[in-house]
Amino acid sequence: MDHSEAETSKTTSGAGTDTIAAAELPAEVHEDLGWLLNQVLQGFLQAAQEAVGDFPGGLRGLHILSVTATDCARNQLEVARRLGIDRSVMVRLIDDLEHGGLVKRCPDPADRRARLIRPTDAGLRQHEEMTARLDLAKRHVLAPLSADEQAILTAALRRVVIGLLASGQSPEPCLGDAADCE
Repeated sequence: MDHSEAETSKTTSGAGTDTIAAAELPAEVHEDLGWLLNQVLQGFLQAAQEAVGDFPGGLRGLHILSVTATDCARNQLEVARRLGIDRSVMVRLIDDLEHGGLVKRCPDPADRRARLIRPTDAGLRQHEEMTARLDLAKRHVLAPLSADEQAILTAALRRVVIGLLASGQSPEPCLGDAADCE
């Protein structure tokens, strides 16, 4: 799109199709990667918050449940490291998930000082439901892009994150199959 063109997008509501004229981006931020990424992030976080609602711990709680449900991290320290969450905050988030009946702390047979974090059956069901809701939020945010453009964007961002991981600038996520996370 040319900088001077006004973008028109269509949104579909329950009552039909409305045409919304989007304002032209200010020249100062049109090519500003940080600003653009922040706008996308804020839009996603808003949609994600609506999707997860009052899930214990919000989006971070869901991320913790995801890591434990896929067996990518066994204990609280591993979960905190993989997600880049401060250990003191992690305790409260896991407490919230445990009080919600979504995870349980179990003794680690390999280290009696450590506690394993395991999803409950209810936690696994909630994980599936919340993941589906989050997928809808993602599709809402990426709706202006075609399916091919969404795949290209996701692949490009994945490569950037892998580059950041390789340079030590980002927390280590669970990459690959659960068996690879041990």
